[in-house]
Amino acid sequence: MSYALPQLSSSWLRAVGVEFEKEYMHALKAFLVDEKAHHTLFPPSEEIFTALNLTSFENVKVVILGQDPYHGSHQAHGLAFSVSNQTKIPPSLANIFKELKEDMGCNVSSVGNLTAWANQGVLLLNAVLTVRAHEPNSHANRGWEIFTSKIIETISANKEHVVFILWGKPAQRKIEIIDTSKHYVIQSAHPSPLSAHRGFFGSRPFSKTNNFLISIGERPIEWCL
Repeated sequence: MSYALPQLSSSWLRAVGVEFEKEYMHALKAFLVDEKAHHTLFPPSEEIFTALNLTSFENVKVVILGQDPYHGSHQAHGLAFSVSNQTKIPPSLANIFKELKEDMGCNVSSVGNLTAWANQGVLLLNAVLTVRAHEPNSHANRGWEIFTSKIIETISANKEHVVFILWGKPAQRKIEIIDTSKHYVIQSAHPSPLSAHRGFFGSRPFSKTNNFLISIGERPIEWCL
């Protein structure tokens, strides 16, 4: 029995398609086959690559790194920190919206779907792209981290002047594979309730991102939803 991952856009297949032939990816697919046979997985299989399919390699201007998908029903839909429409906004995203209001003056959105950001070149990438229902980090160290690190490495090596927003220590460890001489990195505490007051609030990542994009002649992101 095989596990059919959803179709990845031609843009990303050109960039990282070779990864699907590697041993770790075959092992990951085998793991997902077994998981799907015994558990509910999030996001729905057809949405695993939503972040990549909404934001092509060519259009990446900003990368926001998350950890793994939300593990509750009707939450994860393939974009880091984002939730499906009509879904209650999770605490980390609520804190992101609070900082967005303080930083950019945006009204706090009642909808947690961040597709509008993805459509402007913000790659909302989780380090792990699947999770078992109600069990956070249940798909950690199964191969997704290798794949998503390759995505970051490919962006770093083949593009210039990308903004990398690294919230929390796991994301900040990715700085080792980012060429900081040609990209702009913003680091702070994670927006989760446990750590937001230790440096996320007041970090102003949205205005910093836009100021940098404007400085290199790029269109700023319209962050307000």
